[in-house]
Amino acid sequence: MSILLLSGVLVAGIVVLTPVADRARVPLPVALTVFGLLVPLVPSTPDIRIDPDLILPTVLPPLLFAATQRSSAHEFRDNARPILVLAVGLTLATAAVVAWVAHQAGLAWGPAWVLGAVVAPPDPVAATAVARRLRLPARLTTILEGEGMFNDATALVLYNVAVLAVVSGHLSTGEVAGAFLLAVLVGTGIGLLAAVLVRAALGALHDAAAETTVTVAAPFAVYLLAEHLEGSGVLAVLSLGLFLRSYGHPALTSGGWLLGRAVWSFADYLITSLVFVLIGFELTVVLEEVSIGHDEALLAGGVVLTLVVVRFGWLFPAAALGRAWSRRRDAAMPYGARETTVVAWAGMRGVVTVAAALALPRSTDEASDFPDRAEIALVALSCVLLTLVLQGLTLSPLVRRLGVSADDEDLPGEVTTLRRRAAEAALDEVRRACDDLPDVAVRAAEQQYEGYLAAQGTLEQARSHGGADDQDSDPRSTSRGVAEALRRASEAERDLVLDARRRGQVSPAAADEVLQDIESRAVRDIE
Repeated sequence: MSILLLSGVLVAGIVVLTPVADRARVPLPVALTVFGLLVPLVPSTPDIRIDPDLILPTVLPPLLFAATQRSSAHEFRDNARPILVLAVGLTLATAAVVAWVAHQAGLAWGPAWVLGAVVAPPDPVAATAVARRLRLPARLTTILEGEGMFNDATALVLYNVAVLAVVSGHLSTGEVAGAFLLAVLVGTGIGLLAAVLVRAALGALHDAAAETTVTVAAPFAVYLLAEHLEGSGVLAVLSLGLFLRSYGHPALTSGGWLLGRAVWSFADYLITSLVFVLIGFELTVVLEEVSIGHDEALLAGGVVLTLVVVRFGWLFPAAALGRAWSRRRDAAMPYGARETTVVAWAGMRGVVTVAAALALPRSTDEASDFPDRAEIALVALSCVLLTLVLQGLTLSPLVRRLGVSADDEDLPGEVTTLRRRAAEAALDEVRRACDDLPDVAVRAAEQQYEGYLAAQGTLEQARSHGGADDQDSDPRSTSRGVAEALRRASEAERDLVLDARRRGQVSPAAADEVLQDIESRAVRDIE
């Protein structure tokens, strides 16, 4: 079997397993990992060898940037305390405890800290996939997504420092603290500076393909630049993505926004799916390199148990303290024991753990083999496999058993209300600020939005509550006037929705659905 044929088989498997996993109510990452374990068993299947230096720069920028485009900075600000408690505090605590366990099992402190950093960050893909399908409360989903994004930064900074210490053979406490501070400041600074430049570039472009090319290239560029300057590439991409999510939309054309949304959705789906499939491949390769004896199995089992125990042991006291210290219910950690249990059990390891394990260098500065590299990779991949299968398959039943769901959240109703508000803003803009346009053009735009408002009112009632032959001496002037009136109206709609999203008045999902309508109509009627 050639590599080209194998690639086709893997992509076909991903496409087939997507609806199958949904119907079987199995998280897609779990199904893909099992698929990746089974494919290498087919005779004549070639090995897939990926250069470790290419894994993190190839996988992380698109996944992190795509994740920022599903959320909003307002959500993260509202949930800053629980996200930081998980993404920073819990990640560092997990890495430290795993390092101690690994050291007790026989690993030197350097490789033990590397292992701790590799397995510390939970992956948000599987957890949020279940969260959306089971309609978990939006706040829990936000906390899981925020943890998944920002704990990557914490873990990978620690990972880089630990790997540097092992490769160089020495690293003092002061150097570690300095490396941490440099990574945070440089990464965040580069991300924000790049975001300002990218927004300016998008404002100068007026072509959907060119705009999308810029947004696709920017995450890779800032990641590589930040890493080259010893900053955090993860923080650079997150800063870039969240800034553009909050302030970059007005710089895009409607066609550019629609195309970019489609491209990033596809990239997120395909890259994530391929990484989970490759977990199975890499596990078989590691099994060939390392003989699994009693010690290796005991270490892997001990690390998995440590991950679960530390997460529960950290979350429940943190949630109790959060409720005790805060008078505002929504400022505490997850509401009660049931919600805290769901968040604690949603600690599956995934893409980042795999990428970090596979990206380990093969040698040190002294040209000797990286100590315990194969064992670290084996334990890391075992953690991914075991947590995905055990926690991934049981998270859905646990959520249903505990009755944790968003029964009071009505996304369709929220979308309908936001559409009506946006259309009213557009109609007001047409009537108030289009005096300089031909009357027939203004009436045409008014009738379009009046008809749209009538349709939305009818729809709202069904849910809950369902021209003139004017002539113009210059048809081209009338056409331009209609386009200008609709453009101004569309801008008023867009501004209202973006402002509502920035203020946290609506969920990002509702805002994105309404923006999809606005930009689609703009492409059809204006551009």
